[in-house]
Amino acid sequence: MTSETNTTAERLPQRNQVAVADTWDLTCLFPSDEAWTTALEEMRPLFESFAQYRGRLGENAATLLACLQLDSQIDRLGDRLGNYAYLKTTEDQTNSQYQAMIGRYRFEATRAAEAASFIRPELLSLSDDAIQAYLNDPQLALYRLQLERLIRFKPHTLSEKEEQLLAMQGEMSQAAGNAFRQLLDADLKFGMITDERGVQRELSNATFVQILHSPSRDVRREAFAQYYAQYEGHKHTLTATLAGSIQRDAYDARARNYTSSLDSALFPDNVPRAVYENLVATVRAGLPAVHRFYDVRRRKMGLPDIHHYDTYVPILSELKVQHTWDEAVEKVLASLQPLGKSYVETLAAGLRGRWCDRYPNVGKQSGAFSYGTYDGLPYIMMNYKPDVLHDVFTLTHEAGHSMHSWYSSKHQPYQYHNYTIFVAEVASTFNEQLLARYLMEHSNDPQMKAYLINQQIDDIRSTIVRQTMFAEFEQRTHQACEAGEALTVDSISEIYAELLAAYFGPDFVIDPQLRLECFRIPHFYNAFYVYKYATGLSAAIALSDGVLNGGAKELEAYLGFLQSGCSQDPLDLLRTAGVDMTTPAPIEAAIRRLDCLVGELDELLPDA
Repeated sequence: MTSETNTTAERLPQRNQVAVADTWDLTCLFPSDEAWTTALEEMRPLFESFAQYRGRLGENAATLLACLQLDSQIDRLGDRLGNYAYLKTTEDQTNSQYQAMIGRYRFEATRAAEAASFIRPELLSLSDDAIQAYLNDPQLALYRLQLERLIRFKPHTLSEKEEQLLAMQGEMSQAAGNAFRQLLDADLKFGMITDERGVQRELSNATFVQILHSPSRDVRREAFAQYYAQYEGHKHTLTATLAGSIQRDAYDARARNYTSSLDSALFPDNVPRAVYENLVATVRAGLPAVHRFYDVRRRKMGLPDIHHYDTYVPILSELKVQHTWDEAVEKVLASLQPLGKSYVETLAAGLRGRWCDRYPNVGKQSGAFSYGTYDGLPYIMMNYKPDVLHDVFTLTHEAGHSMHSWYSSKHQPYQYHNYTIFVAEVASTFNEQLLARYLMEHSNDPQMKAYLINQQIDDIRSTIVRQTMFAEFEQRTHQACEAGEALTVDSISEIYAELLAAYFGPDFVIDPQLRLECFRIPHFYNAFYVYKYATGLSAAIALSDGVLNGGAKELEAYLGFLQSGCSQDPLDLLRTAGVDMTTPAPIEAAIRRLDCLVGELDELLPDA
């Protein structure tokens, strides 16, 4: 949108213009780039030492123990190297120095994986009696669970030579995802948008959703069209990268004797296929509540129809909400008081210190994430914007991840500290539940309460319903690939269009550009990940109800869950914490809460 008046452009700062206090402290990993380079050079002789154990793993427990200790040592050093290089690249995607560093790391990591690729097939070639003797040997007690999990993979483990060949493909298998990230974060340029105040703002992946919070429908509509015009212009390249990622998944599953890519993805967490299918079926059954919400939103906003670009702006668009970083931190900490003094004090030191990279800058990776490390800090990347309440929720979300990492690293050995993705979204969305309830309880303003109810609805809608739609998309595109169907712009976007129609309902206007949304979702390059957002929030709703309405027992169980890392299978961890995800009950309860909140919102606000 153009303006005939003079406007002041708001541009992002360059990375070197960002205040140090607003950035994370990576010196806990390496004090300098030079120290990183030295450590990378020290890793090569370590993985070359694997050769002395090749063919000898059946000798005795002492030999196997030495090999596993070497493997852990290399993994731990590799984690530090990879964490540092990756986090540096996210600070500025256009910085070629750090792109080169991550490339060097991946090369060496692939070589290390090649060198260690004999371990699994050699161990699995041993007799059942020999393996059982190792499992019972006290020398290998630390590695018992690791060995038990390895044995599960016996039907999907190839010969030593085949494993080596697959390991050699490590860098190549990431090519599609790497190309997508470079296109998304560095090469796509979306231009400038004049907002409702007459201020020119740079449209980017980091600011797109923020601009869709504009109370001006003209601004939202123009930003939507301008943003997706870039995807229209690059849709064939984006199709090629997404298809390449899907084809890689299908190849890997077939090479390892899995029935499908989905089964391959579920196997490491020991999650039955029924958990995935129950999620989709239960959310599908609850879609009338979602469709009802869109009609309520349309009526309360006084819109003749509703489009996707109308779903981010708060229904009470005239309500101005501002939180500086420090104010957001205070709100988060206050809401988490039910988790106890130790939890809150630890998080306070991190958020006020340098766990976080706080604000957007030119070239910075879009979105937000938590990046737990065993030998460093539980880092948080934000692109924090003071005028977006959702960013306060994003902060507590990522803080939940980071505290999960902190607790696990403090209470588990390196081998079992890194919790699986299946349970990762529980701690983060648990925190969001507590923040929403805290803000509701401390507000006497009916408009603010309506605002927060809308926020809670949007949490369930975006984290359970939307992610389940994404999960269906991943399942259907992978099924198409595995059936030998061509993955083209038309075939992929048609699958997505069908899902949009089902999930948004018959009265929602699906703009033609929206079918291109499937080409901008980074999670699709890590297939069958997003369903865990939905199961995670469902578990979090149940667990937060338990902590808030229960007592010391429920809190102890929850903190025990945070401390457990991956020392049990994910479903067992959650069952011990108090929720059974093998049943549809937690999903059904979350959908009932959504329906109840929609009813409250409808009663609280008059139609516009």
